[in-house]
Amino acid sequence: MSDLLWQKSGTRTDERIMRFLAGDDVMLDREFFLHDIEASKAHVGGLANIGIVSVAEADAITRELDMLADDFRHERFVLDARYEDGHSAIEARLTERLGDTGRKVHTGRSRNDQILVATRLWLKAKLGELLTTCRAVAEACLDRAGRESLPLPGYTHLQRAVVSSTALWFAGFAEAFIDDTRRARDTLAWIDANPLGTAAGYGVNLPLDRGYTTRALGFARLQVNPIYAQLSRGKFEIGALDALGTALLDLRRLAWDLSLFTTAEFGFVTLPSEYTTGSSIMPNKRNPDVVELMRASYASVAAARTEIEHLLSLPSGYQRDLQFSKGSLFHGFTHGLAALELLPDLLARFEWNAPAMRAAIEPAMYATDVAIEQAAAGVPFREAYRQAAETAASAGQGRTPESSLAARVSPGAAADLRLDELRARLKAL
Repeated sequence: MSDLLWQKSGTRTDERIMRFLAGDDVMLDREFFLHDIEASKAHVGGLANIGIVSVAEADAITRELDMLADDFRHERFVLDARYEDGHSAIEARLTERLGDTGRKVHTGRSRNDQILVATRLWLKAKLGELLTTCRAVAEACLDRAGRESLPLPGYTHLQRAVVSSTALWFAGFAEAFIDDTRRARDTLAWIDANPLGTAAGYGVNLPLDRGYTTRALGFARLQVNPIYAQLSRGKFEIGALDALGTALLDLRRLAWDLSLFTTAEFGFVTLPSEYTTGSSIMPNKRNPDVVELMRASYASVAAARTEIEHLLSLPSGYQRDLQFSKGSLFHGFTHGLAALELLPDLLARFEWNAPAMRAAIEPAMYATDVAIEQAAAGVPFREAYRQAAETAASAGQGRTPESSLAARVSPGAAADLRLDELRARLKAL
């Protein structure tokens, strides 16, 4: 391992303890490394603005940081166990190339605000991906809702209930993912605050140009108080995971529907072949494994959120416990986004089995229509309900799924889906 940033003369280190302290931190820092470099460039520019480094020194450091980023992207520089973490690697590289000029890069900052700002930039990027993906899911649902409307049994308590439609099903998930898009946007706006320049949580005795770094890094606002910058670590990560988790919960319910609809017992849906796999022992099987793993993906996000929440049983100020939040955050977002990103294509391509869906619509499923029609004609609803229950077996006489759907005129129902209203909401986000 390279020289430790915090090593002082007269102290010694133990390799076992160092391995425990480092853990997989340096490997996880690969995910945040380019953001750390960008923040370092902004920091150096701010130092130049207040005369701590010269313009020439700032230019030299910036050139080296750009070269380091390029070397990292092309695997000419590998962030590995030679370094305690990504922050150490940046300073070691600058010192190696620029000597004393490189050693100036850490003036006025701490590894605490380094990881805060790198993580914040990473979270902004991931929430942007979440927003884009939720939008794509909503658009795929709206597209199919507008193109086709086939009769589909509607279920409550997993029992056949009323006549529904594929368009109503798609429109329901469209609105869910429109709300998820809004949640991602609002969370992104909430965390869009620059913590760089708060150092270890108490500021420094320099007039740091924090306004410059806020603009240079594309933050919407400054995170003003240094203590709050530390208090927000974990809090903002949980908020971002909550936004991701909301979308994953909708995915879980959608995947549950598809899991049921693809069974032989339902037979309503056929998945594209690449979304299924075979059995290792049963030659007759094609399994909806992708859908099942989509259904399971919320667990990873929930686990990440729970781990970070439990880490936050802390007083104010930085505590080393927070190092463990990086792995949870990375794994939760990586797994959750991977599941969501497969969804728009799946929604666009799976096929409905119209004859099977129609065959599953039985006469009793029109009983609610009968009761409401009687109530509209003046019969007290509870009496109409009783009469419809007594004649439920013959409720379908003279009725078709199409006539039932056409009569469902309440706003948002099958005869009045209001897709244009939903499209307008999505467009406004």
